[in-house]
Amino acid sequence: MLVGMTAQTNETANTNQQGIAEDSALSPERAAERAEVLDKAQRAKAVAGELSRFTSARKNELLLAAADALVARTEEILVANAKDIEAGKIRGFSDSLLDRLRLDADRVEGIAGGLRQVAALPDPVGEVLRGSTLPNGIKLSQVSVPLGVMGMVYEARPNVTVDAFGLALKSGNVALLRGSKSAVHSNTQLVAVLREVLANHDAPEDLVQLLPCETHDSVQDLITARGLVDVVIPRGGAGLIEAVVTKATVPTIETGTGNCHIYIDASADIDEAIALMINGKTRRPSVCNATETVLIDSALSTQDQVRILDALADAGVAVHGDVDNLAASGWTGEVIPATAEDWSDEYLSLDIAARIVDGVVAATDHITEYSSGHTEAISARDWGVCQEFVDRVDAAAVSVNASTAFTDGEQYGFGAEIGISTQKLHARGPMGLPELTSSKWVLAGRGQTRP
Repeated sequence: MLVGMTAQTNETANTNQQGIAEDSALSPERAAERAEVLDKAQRAKAVAGELSRFTSARKNELLLAAADALVARTEEILVANAKDIEAGKIRGFSDSLLDRLRLDADRVEGIAGGLRQVAALPDPVGEVLRGSTLPNGIKLSQVSVPLGVMGMVYEARPNVTVDAFGLALKSGNVALLRGSKSAVHSNTQLVAVLREVLANHDAPEDLVQLLPCETHDSVQDLITARGLVDVVIPRGGAGLIEAVVTKATVPTIETGTGNCHIYIDASADIDEAIALMINGKTRRPSVCNATETVLIDSALSTQDQVRILDALADAGVAVHGDVDNLAASGWTGEVIPATAEDWSDEYLSLDIAARIVDGVVAATDHITEYSSGHTEAISARDWGVCQEFVDRVDAAAVSVNASTAFTDGEQYGFGAEIGISTQKLHARGPMGLPELTSSKWVLAGRGQTRP
């Protein structure tokens, strides 16, 4: 929603006054951290208007230059990343978390490639969404505009730093980035490269800024900076997202966790179904579109049920579930007894929950109870069953005879994504450039007055 300049100025002043009062009760270290967050937010607000007037050619020039600079500075980036990896090992990070944190030359090239893809995409800013001429002759147009100052709160993945910058810049938004302490060296180096590119091309360096991450309180400073920050997007684990969404006074776009299911129907091609399941589970277990639960139709032959479970074991995937339920298939492999969390939470590892269910209705009932609303998949040859699954499942993405791994902005043709929105307002699913814009109404008249 757009607000008038006076109202916005008053809101900013009130925010600053409140901050001064709060700072008096803080330790010197916390007060300094809060002051840094608010100072950077003010600087971001100051350059937002300038960015909104950048041409598409200007934005693309900056994106392509940033891509080239990241590749050219790969060695420096990897040195910084190695510090984060070593610190993570000392702190006892899991292999999956270390994988999310780790960069190599190929991943840096992939990050740069994401910027190039964004540069090649249509600019959403200034697009006329709809329009008409009123009976009194006024020409009415709804035009897309940037959101403004975009705060990102995210964990581990340093690639998000660049993805957020690229998508923010192309959509005319200023990026305020609050990454995790676990990736502080990587993020610092990446942002330094991006800011250097901006400076070398006579663009404001403050179009991208990295916020302090020494304490969790800096997140609270960002998400309550009304009047300075226009939107906050959290990206990470369930705890982070819940904390941001419930405590923010700034508008938020919720990117949910990925408790993704695949249902294998009696009509499925079993070889294909197994391939979809294994791809969704093992391609990258630590990402939000990984398959976390397989639901197996009880109408399948016990031989096929065993084949599905054997395939998981052969791929090194630990199977969790109700021991008696899975024993009905005749499978003799190890079953780790499932708890309530096994059905509701992400594993982000080579683990999967498995259950034998009585057809598509039972499968979708299970999904309704436990889904995070991210991605749900079905493997079936009976199109009536597929359609019933699509109709009954409420999720941001539904995959019919395709892996859950395809829920990804790049795969959808959006370039790098800002996240997967699991909410239902404004944006849902992979969020690309259009989802990072709002709109304003433009009335063009010839002196008309309202009677």
